[in-house]
Amino acid sequence: MKKITLKNQQQVPAIALGCMRIAGKTEAEVGRIITTAVDSGINFFDHADIYGGGESERVFGDALQALSLARDQLVIQTKCGIRKGYYDFSYDHIVNSVENSLRRLKTDYVDYLLLHRPDALMEPDEVAAAFSHLRASGKVRFFGVSNFSARQIELIKQATREALIFNQLQFGLAHSELVENGITVNVGEKRPYNSTGDLLDYCRFEKITIQAWSPFQYGMFQGLFWENPEYAETTKLLDTLAEKNHVSRSAMVVAWIMRHPAGIQTIIGTTNCERIASIAEASTVSLSREEWYALYLSAGKWLP
Repeated sequence: MKKITLKNQQQVPAIALGCMRIAGKTEAEVGRIITTAVDSGINFFDHADIYGGGESERVFGDALQALSLARDQLVIQTKCGIRKGYYDFSYDHIVNSVENSLRRLKTDYVDYLLLHRPDALMEPDEVAAAFSHLRASGKVRFFGVSNFSARQIELIKQATREALIFNQLQFGLAHSELVENGITVNVGEKRPYNSTGDLLDYCRFEKITIQAWSPFQYGMFQGLFWENPEYAETTKLLDTLAEKNHVSRSAMVVAWIMRHPAGIQTIIGTTNCERIASIAEASTVSLSREEWYALYLSAGKWLP
């Protein structure tokens, strides 16, 4: 499995397993998912306090207890800040959320805590105090954000001494605005709506690793993009390249993300063990520059 080196110098796999969909699985089923991932070189697991209303963390923790894996063999990340009807980055909510996650996960610490979605009422000093407490108490090793703009990241950075390691953003062939907004600088009226600004380049400059969530989706959660006729050309090219490289279609999508020099980590959300193993084979693919751009253009993007 290809590794990426983070701002804190930790090396982690270029693919992580998202645990949003494991709620409702049995302990034995989740145990097989964890074991398959680790055997495939994926030891990074992404959670959030809201996944399954906390059930995803609970069943993961129960399954982990039954396995012979040492805690330091795994990298466990969780997120907090989304509440029913509002977002909450208050000191009390951040701290309480982490404590509840640790109880469900049956671990003494999480490796990474991410702030899930920007809170319009965020007080940076309050966030900083929560980070400081959690780090000092040994409950969180490192911190990051999710779905944050560059300026929102700066607000956090000016208040805390803690480095922000990750920014988790939706990215993939059907969501390549991060790339498009850089390519189409200074092209006049044909320039697309700029929803991300120079966020990709900002994160590279600040050595903040982007985590790509829902890389196979189009829209928010509208389905796999290759099931949408609008992406028929992309699907055809993916299948051609997949056959050439002896990998699955999903692995080719991840290989496209891996090819970017920003060192983006891909979060995959499948609970199918066979698919987890097949996606891990993305690390064996080396896309040429021409192939990378061909996939980009096939998804409806353009070059000036």
